[in-house]
Amino acid sequence: MPETDLGRFLTARRARLVPEDVGLVSHGRRRVAGLRREEVAVRAGVSADYYARLEQGRERAPSASVLDGVARALDLGPEAREHLFRLADVPISDREPLEDRVDDDLRQLLAEWPHLPAVIVNRRLDLLARNAIADALYSDFADTDNLARMTFLDPAGRTFFAAWDRAAEACVAHLRLALGYCPDDPLTLALTEELAAADDDFRWLWGRHDVHGKTHEAKQFRHSAVGDLTLTYRTFDVRGASGQQLIVYRAAPNSRDADAVRLLGMLAPTHQADGVEPRHWPPSQPPVPSNWSGGAPTIT
Repeated sequence: MPETDLGRFLTARRARLVPEDVGLVSHGRRRVAGLRREEVAVRAGVSADYYARLEQGRERAPSASVLDGVARALDLGPEAREHLFRLADVPISDREPLEDRVDDDLRQLLAEWPHLPAVIVNRRLDLLARNAIADALYSDFADTDNLARMTFLDPAGRTFFAAWDRAAEACVAHLRLALGYCPDDPLTLALTEELAAADDDFRWLWGRHDVHGKTHEAKQFRHSAVGDLTLTYRTFDVRGASGQQLIVYRAAPNSRDADAVRLLGMLAPTHQADGVEPRHWPPSQPPVPSNWSGGAPTIT
């Protein structure tokens, strides 16, 4: 019998699967329920002996890559995978591809907040979804596909973000964090190279190797239609969607900022009939930055 919580967890999860669950062909009669250890080992990319030691509690220092393989072999969902890492006392690794599809229920939730700008981003800072008042908040930008591009490549960024230096530092540190989760993500790498080729400030900030994500703080904006406003924001991880975060902005009650947010609400574009997908501001191609040098140099 397994002697560790990790071993008992692996044994129980293995017993819940049959070969057909994971695309294997069953041969002959099985003495016990579930997959054989050898089958799990093959799917996980480890030896049968190594996997047996894991279940028996004789292997107590598995690597993150081994645990990722075992999680795939046992068809573990995100929460069960995190539990596996905790049982093994290994820092949780998250190299799953970023989930770019936003759940329809979450889109509906955004639509039901007409007075609070709210957006869904991934670690790459792609704007995956936003409500109508967030559309109004970002209406000064020619394109609103990615917060880092908006900050560094759109001329509006240096006016819209009143404390541009802080906004730029936060973007770069967030992209560093994204590559820490998945160093070989091609889209994140391409984005950093695009920004480095186009902007001297980005190259300098990238060389500092600052790393941190979004939590909560106050941000100052200078909007062409409503003027200066300060909003605080809170960031929430979206469970079950790798790398997605919900960011919600609010103004202090009974303040000039609250008045500005109400004006944004009146400027907000109308939702489509289904109330789920916000209508974006008329898109246009962003101008080429004046310091664009072309190419995509590799940066480290």
